[in-house]
Amino acid sequence: MFQVGDKVLYPMYGAGIIDSIEEKEVLGVKGQYYLLNIPHVHMEIMIPVGKAEDLGIRQVVNCEIIDQVLSFLFQGDTDPVIFESNNRFYRDINKKKMKSGDIFQECEIIRDLTRKSKLHKLGMEDNNMLNSACQIITSEIVQAKGIEMEEAVEMLQEVISRAKEENEKQELLG
Repeated sequence: MFQVGDKVLYPMYGAGIIDSIEEKEVLGVKGQYYLLNIPHVHMEIMIPVGKAEDLGIRQVVNCEIIDQVLSFLFQGDTDPVIFESNNRFYRDINKKKMKSGDIFQECEIIRDLTRKSKLHKLGMEDNNMLNSACQIITSEIVQAKGIEMEEAVEMLQEVISRAKEENEKQELLG
């Protein structure tokens, strides 16, 4: 069970803080609810305490994990299936990765779609998925490191830009 003030990640929405735990009656049934404030989207969500785990809600990772994620963001291979246009199978895999709330799987989405965008323009669905993954990662960086959103966005964009530059150098060398 989470406590008031805990920093948590709600997959598909991002990281926030539990403002309170309250007893509420919803549809005639009383229960305990987390009131989760997700600042980067200006949203407050009521989550049944008993369903938090099923929804993939977890503690925000620590600073060391954030640093590790940013260091290795573009490590690993991309499944070639992603480069096929309109591949619904791969989009479904990305949606599962997002819903998992696993920061490493969310980073795979950023890595793979960034690589795909180098070859050809992303479609609307892929572009939205990339933007959502970036938003969720940056919201977790904000909560983990206690920094402003602009600084977190800058950190992520710097990693992405550096990876693009390294990739271009490798292509020129051979």
